[in-house]
Amino acid sequence: MISKKTMPERIFDASLYVFLAGIFLVTFYPFWNILVISLNDATDTMRGNLYFWPRVPTIESYVTIFRNPEIWNAIQVTVLRTVVGTAASIFFITLLAYPLSKRSLLGWKYFSFFFVFTMYFGGGLIPTYMIIKSLGLIDSFWVYIFPGLIGVFLMILVRTFMEQIPGEIEESSKIDGANDLQTFFRIILPLCVPVLATIGLFLAIGHWNSWYDSYVYTYKPELKTLQAVLVKILNQFQTAGMMSDAQQLAQGSKRIPVSSESIRMAVTMVATLPIIMVYPFVQRYFVKGIMMGAIKS
Repeated sequence: MISKKTMPERIFDASLYVFLAGIFLVTFYPFWNILVISLNDATDTMRGNLYFWPRVPTIESYVTIFRNPEIWNAIQVTVLRTVVGTAASIFFITLLAYPLSKRSLLGWKYFSFFFVFTMYFGGGLIPTYMIIKSLGLIDSFWVYIFPGLIGVFLMILVRTFMEQIPGEIEESSKIDGANDLQTFFRIILPLCVPVLATIGLFLAIGHWNSWYDSYVYTYKPELKTLQAVLVKILNQFQTAGMMSDAQQLAQGSKRIPVSSESIRMAVTMVATLPIIMVYPFVQRYFVKGIMMGAIKS
């Protein structure tokens, strides 16, 4: 028999729903307003009071961005970087985390200290640039992959997750004749799917949003990432954004198709939407209890 909720419980549930709805509106509305401004006519946007939907819909800002000849090559470079970089990092992070999850490993404390030390101390930009140059990675696609191949913080997350896997599972696989590699690939990795999906999302976002390394380590236009090209496009429209309001209103009669503000909003959408679309495919892995029922008593 299903018990009915009391009045205090109903009030609490209603308050919780109202609170969550408020949080959703507060976080979603700025993103929606950016989309509205990016889809509105630049001259009309100068009037202000643009809140919920475009008054004069247009896609001219997006046309201006995608008309740039560098944008399509930058998209290919960024997608390739995100896919290759994320897959390679997950592979090597898990290979490192697995042996470090064994406290019986000879020199475990020294290895752990060595990796944790790198989280607090770094050489800085100039030594990093000199090392990358000595490795021949300047103006190379692999400069996006190798320097950040292993993230120590993400490795610690995976190691901690592996430490929570009951040892009986590995023992049973070894009793069945599996060696360490077979146990790792056939037993441990499938059980680590939730944490791997989590760090995979972090890595993909990092690769997709990265632009500074493209500016510092590459000079060829064909190696520039999407974010770097979008910053370049945005800088081209910053001069117009520095004009006074009177100058902008005076040019309003010329029906300028885009402005620095509309380009800025469109650039934000182009840079954000693709990675946001990844979340629905990864969200289902953010669950607990993956180990439930894995051990037979």
